[in-house]
Amino acid sequence: MRIVGLTGGIASGKSTISNLFKASGVPVVDADVVARDALRKGTGGWKRVVRAFGEGILRDDGEVDRALLGQIVFSDPEKRQLLNRLLAPFISSGLFWEIVKLWLKGSRVIVVDVPLLFEAKMDQWTSPIIVVWVDPETQLRRLISRDGISEEQARNRINSQTSLDWKRSRAHIVIDNSRSLEDTKEQFQEVLIEVTKPLTWKEFGLSIRGALWALVSIVVGVLLFRNIYNDVK
Repeated sequence: MRIVGLTGGIASGKSTISNLFKASGVPVVDADVVARDALRKGTGGWKRVVRAFGEGILRDDGEVDRALLGQIVFSDPEKRQLLNRLLAPFISSGLFWEIVKLWLKGSRVIVVDVPLLFEAKMDQWTSPIIVVWVDPETQLRRLISRDGISEEQARNRINSQTSLDWKRSRAHIVIDNSRSLEDTKEQFQEVLIEVTKPLTWKEFGLSIRGALWALVSIVVGVLLFRNIYNDVK
């Protein structure tokens, strides 16, 4: 089984590549979907986040107001880091079990779509790593258009994330999404051929190591969570 890491930055077009994989029959495990599930009312993640940030982040129906929470953490790096740490064990375990289910179904290639792939150290159990890159001005323009926000707000959101150029330097494969959709699709077809090739012995060893690393990450995440939880009680 090959576990492919897919990452990028805000408004880089990562979702476009994720959807192209799905349309090509390659299963995708989406960390954003797992994170949303981890924040659903009554879950362990929901309880910990509400305890840490207060009931003011809840909507009338008791669900977390994700837009409001986003505003809070975007403007405060410490709170953003706290949120990431609180949810990390839930997201790690959620990703792991989604991968296990797909493996049991016989999937030979699984794409793991994780915005914080490097930050969460998940790059250590995925190979190859695909980074969807876009030039800064195009990224800024697309974000303003997509979210209907000001240039200052867009720049703040982009600057709150790890640099796309840094991620690009750590990638095995880079998809430049700065131009047309057709150009991106042409690049994707080349990538698809590459990631669906039979595993080499070296890659087989990496996939085994990746599975073990994922399991260890979950255990470490749970232990880390206990320490964080005690700090915010």
